Amino acid sequence: MPLLKLENVTKCFGGLIAVNQVSLEFERGQLIGIVGPNGSGKTTLFNVISGVYFPEKGRVIFGGLDITTFPPYKRAPLGIGRTFQIPRPFASATVRENVAVGAMFGTLSGKVSVEESLEIADQTIERVHLQEHRDKPAGTLTPVEKKLTEIARALAMKPKLLLMDEAMAGMHPNDIDQMVDFLKQIAVDEKIAIVAMVEHIMRAVIGMAEKVIVLNQGSKIVDAPTKEALEDPKVVEVYLGHPLEE
Repeated sequence: MPLLKLENVTKCFGGLIAVNQVSLEFERGQLIGIVGPNGSGKTTLFNVISGVYFPEKGRVIFGGLDITTFPPYKRAPLGIGRTFQIPRPFASATVRENVAVGAMFGTLSGKVSVEESLEIADQTIERVHLQEHRDKPAGTLTPVEKKLTEIARALAMKPKLLLMDEAMAGMHPNDIDQMVDFLKQIAVDEKIAIVAMVEHIMRAVIGMAEKVIVLNQGSKIVDAPTKEALEDPKVVEVYLGHPLEE
């Protein structure tokens, strides 16, 4: 049984079809890239998976459970975590407190005390190498540090599926490489399916994803192993513009 399954999902805004009959499956431990040109439906697809939007047609199945009409607060305890392109930490709270929120409202919701959630936060902060910033107000962090805090908060939820929206945008190439290595490690260690939405950072897609889903004008045009997907003539035409160099 796949961890996540979308069956012919369609989402419209008035007369605009933002996601058009998209079907896909994710397994635990997989690293998946979702790419496509601007306006291709990537963000809308993420919003359907995370419960921000409900589809007009189709179903969203998670762990065998139909969650099509579950709002985000019902999906998070099941194991769906998400980070956003622009991090929005609680600015006056410390990094530790921000990350502890994830532990309290994720898959351990109602099962951990405040003290236990802070212990989980400490462990997670160490994994993302933010120990020296642990007690700083999150509002004082650099953009990259805020992104790492948001990733830590999502990981503290103990998710089964982690949706990452442009997590590496604005990062230095060396930071991207470190992030790719980190994500690959936690996917293996914790059997998390990690789905990364990426605009233009091919370095991240090639380094991380074992398969790539390509959207164009709301439709899925390719769902294949990374090398095969990025060499597909349709992908070159609508997204890359030219074949990738070896």
